Amino acid sequence: MWPTDVDELVELQERIAHLEPAPWIPPQTPSVGGCFVCFGRGGEGPGAPGDGGWAVAVCGGAEAVVEGAAGAPYRPGLLAAREGPLLERAVRALGQLPDVLLVNAVGRDHPRRAGLAVHLGWVLGVPTVGVTHRPLLAAGPWPEDVAGARSPLIVDGEEVGAWLRTRRGARPLAVSAGWRTDVATAVDVVMAAVAEARTPEPIRRARRLARTARSAFTEA
Repeated sequence: MWPTDVDELVELQERIAHLEPAPWIPPQTPSVGGCFVCFGRGGEGPGAPGDGGWAVAVCGGAEAVVEGAAGAPYRPGLLAAREGPLLERAVRALGQLPDVLLVNAVGRDHPRRAGLAVHLGWVLGVPTVGVTHRPLLAAGPWPEDVAGARSPLIVDGEEVGAWLRTRRGARPLAVSAGWRTDVATAVDVVMAAVAEARTPEPIRRARRLARTARSAFTEA
């Protein structure tokens, strides 16, 4: 599910990208989960195998925190090998899977159209949406400065996501289609999950809990 060999991971990503699962049709009130992973500070370079990590998944009132180690070094486009196993453990630890999962990673905005958000959704069998601060490959102009405004993010002529302005006066988020979600659905899910902050609430909660767990460990 999460190969650490680069050639094996690339082959799996290509296979996942060519699958054609049934599009997700959101229920009237979907349960929206979020997940986030962070690693210990102070290491050399962008990240190495074995770095200590803390992954969190949330959905509604449920929260799950797991601790483990990075499975691979940090490599753009190959984040699944580093973060995927920890995130899978955290989401499964919720007990009940959400209807849709917001992932702090790219989805179809990826060289092989199978970023971590897509890969994680395939492994879990859960529709996913990628939410990041900036695109990986895609490009497009920012939308107007109005909450809810959106503009296409394009890779090689294909719309893989959208800039989404969740709050007026704040930098837009890069939202990418994930496993079983298209761009329009992805944007709608993210916008509905925004509360007081720029970032959708499930990812914001998961990020805060992951960083709190890391701080508790380093201060112990």
